[in-house]
This record gives sequence, structure tokens and C-alpha cells, in this order.
Amino acid sequence: MESMAKTIEKRIQREAHILCFGFPAQGHLSPILQFCKRLASKGVKVTLISTCTTSTTSKFIQTQASSIKVEFISDGTEEEKSKATSPEDYFERYKVCVSQSLSEFIEKQLNSECPPKFLVYDSIIPWIFDVAKSFGMDGAPFFTQPWAANSINYHFLQGRFKVPLEEPIVTLPSMPPLRVNDLPSYFDVNGTYPLSLDLLVNQFSNIEQPNWLFCNSFDKLEDEVS
Repeated sequence: MESMAKTIEKRIQREAHILCFGFPAQGHLSPILQFCKRLASKGVKVTLISTCTTSTTSKFIQTQASSIKVEFISDGTEEEKSKATSPEDYFERYKVCVSQSLSEFIEKQLNSECPPKFLVYDSIIPWIFDVAKSFGMDGAPFFTQPWAANSINYHFLQGRFKVPLEEPIVTLPSMPPLRVNDLPSYFDVNGTYPLSLDLLVNQFSNIEQPNWLFCNSFDKLEDEVS
């Protein structure tokens, strides 16, 4: 009986392996790191993956992540010839390089004793979902912004309002009337933050595909929105 119990326990541990991919910025890594630690506290094996190569942030992750495994993969920027010349160029190269290096990492993990079953990824890189599905894995985005901001981004993508505003007031479900100064700064009428707007709005470009959504929020503060 004891032997059977150990066999079942090992099987559960082998099946319960989750990968989490964090975008290499502290405001994104910190929330998903806390999420990973919460998963690990439930007895799940968790591997946090990032492309962070700076020593300061790497040390921060390693210090905070004692209960989980941390792995770093290439984003291509370590090669001088592939360094981006603009933020837009960086994200284009990031997508190409990370898609390849993450695929190689997952392939190795799937051949290990504890193959992963699920991939949680930062919502600003929604194409990670396609990488997971290419290996037959399920995946889900992790949103680091409060859900009120996510709701505004989603409705903007759906065409519920435009910038510059056609009306002085924006009316959205479960939210109070919003003026232009109430909107996140990347909705600036002068188009001051085009890259931020694209990244944060396009988080929802494939929102209908994942079966799960995770959000870093406070349900007591955002009960109606969430």
C-alpha cells in the first residue's frame, strides 16, 4: 500500500509541471513571480522562464524564487549584429528569437521526467500561446495591469471608442463615465506612446482562444469590472 501511494504521488508530481514565461521588465516579472510562488505553495512544480540577462534583475529573480525553478533563454540580443535599433525593431526581433529559443526549451522539457502540461505567459506577448499550442500544450495569458485598465484596452480594440475621442465621455460596461484624462496615458490624443498603445491593446488580439485568463488584481476593489 505504501509503495502504491508513493507511485501515485510521483505520478501526480510528474504530471503537475507548469511553465510560466515572464517578460523581462520588473513591473512584469514581479507579479508573475509572485504567481509562480503561489502555485508552488500548492505543491505544483513551477518553472519560471525569462529572457532577462542583466545581472541585477537576474539576481533579484534568483533571490525571490527559492521555491521555484528559474530558467533563462535567449532573445538574440547577446549577439552584437542582432541588437535592435528602435523599440519596434526590438519587439520584432524578440518575437522571432524567443519563439525559436522557447520552442527548443519546451521540446527539451517534454522529453524530461516531468514534462510540462501548461504554459502561463505575459499577456503583452500573446503569440506565446501559438508556441504552446504547437506542442499540444494548453496556455493562458497573465495580465499584470489592473482589470479596469485591461477592460479599457479590450473595448478600445473592439472599437467601442477611438482616439481622439469622438465624444467627450467614454461609456464602458461596469465602469463610471470616463473623460480623456481618466484614460491610461498611452491613449494620449497626440499619439505620444504608439508602441505602448499597440502592445497593451493587442494583448487581446487572440483573447478568444485561451481557455483561461489570469489577472494580477484586487477583487475587492474591482468587483464589478472583474
